[in-house]
Amino acid sequence: MKINTNIEYAVGTLRVSSTKQGLQGDSHEDQKIQIERKVTQLSASLGKSIVIKKWFKITESASVTIDMQPVNEAIDYCSDPKNKIKYFFFKSVDRMTRGGSVIYGLLRARLAKAGVQCADVYGVVGYKETNTLEHLGMSYEWSMYSPTWITEILEAERSKGEVRDILTRMIGAEINYVQLGYHVRASPPGFKNHKIETSHGSRVVLIPHEIESPWFVRMFELRNQGNLSDLEIVKEINKMGFKSRITKKHDSRDKTKIIGKSGDHPLTIKQFQRYIQNPIYAGVNTEKWSNGKPIKTVFEGIVSIEMFNKANKGKITIVKEDDGYKVYKGKPDLWRLRKLKENPIYPYKQQVLCPKCKKSLLGSASRSKSGKHIPRYHCARGHKFWSKNSIEFDKTIKNFVENIQFSGEYRQRFREIVLEEWEKR
Repeated sequence: MKINTNIEYAVGTLRVSSTKQGLQGDSHEDQKIQIERKVTQLSASLGKSIVIKKWFKITESASVTIDMQPVNEAIDYCSDPKNKIKYFFFKSVDRMTRGGSVIYGLLRARLAKAGVQCADVYGVVGYKETNTLEHLGMSYEWSMYSPTWITEILEAERSKGEVRDILTRMIGAEINYVQLGYHVRASPPGFKNHKIETSHGSRVVLIPHEIESPWFVRMFELRNQGNLSDLEIVKEINKMGFKSRITKKHDSRDKTKIIGKSGDHPLTIKQFQRYIQNPIYAGVNTEKWSNGKPIKTVFEGIVSIEMFNKANKGKITIVKEDDGYKVYKGKPDLWRLRKLKENPIYPYKQQVLCPKCKKSLLGSASRSKSGKHIPRYHCARGHKFWSKNSIEFDKTIKNFVENIQFSGEYRQRFREIVLEEWEKR
């Protein structure tokens, strides 16, 4: 039997960043067809028979550190002398890595050390090396170089820049929508994602889950009753059929492969306490993309803010203030909880006008030098700041009203008007 010594072995790498990308275009199968065509062309050009000994199908992002690069497995295979690999095929530089020129250079160096040449479908990566001392019959490591190396480096940087541009557009838009009060992530337990038409286009909001939301409403109701311990509440919720959501575990190398499942567990005390303290169930978002500022969502929570605050017993409190919503860990000062339009601390701010601009007064309790919050009526609309202590102000109004005397004619007319209006209603 005659052995064909003109055969050289190669590997082919097929990479997509996600399952979605593999379905919409540039799939593993598409890349394989293009690489096979390139192998045929290269075999004819070199007068050799190049055979793909192994294919590596990868469904993973390549914009990661050198140790996490998904092609490392294929390079390890090429580096093993017993596999006798001569060529490393990939569709393009961005299918090999999106880590930039530095990471691309390190990956290429590993292959070069193993004596493996690279080739891509588009001819950007040259498989031949040039020796600058060839005319003298000498060769050194520094005299060997690839004529396409600079082009490869530029392509690697372009691929990395493309990732940055894509992520900036996508993540930037999602951050903006979060700050507008919409939802962009997987729905938390008790909710489900729902698209609605808004002035900002078709956006995602949270709505109560048909099966899960009653569990969470009942958690807050039982907590508010105050006659059950957390353990007893957990037992009651589990009797209602509570089970954590089932999530699929995918292979780290191939996201299309499901290797297991997690979830489907009953409620625990720690998980119950995490749910109770999460402001999203009261329609307030406190995630990272809100820049640390609680945001009232455009959708309603499963429970009201009052119900949320009562269930948390002062450990976490949501307060509506003049500049939006605040979430306090621990019970907030009493003066923070009274910022209402009809605030009983400032009963006359809507009835008495500013002596300077003739507009309704404002009321707030700023901190004094003594460290105490002193309630005051004030105004500074286009004029020098004017303020009065609320206790003294209210006392003046009360004394004034108590000293008003009405004539008999006024009393009679007032009585007639009131009775007439009463009969109409």
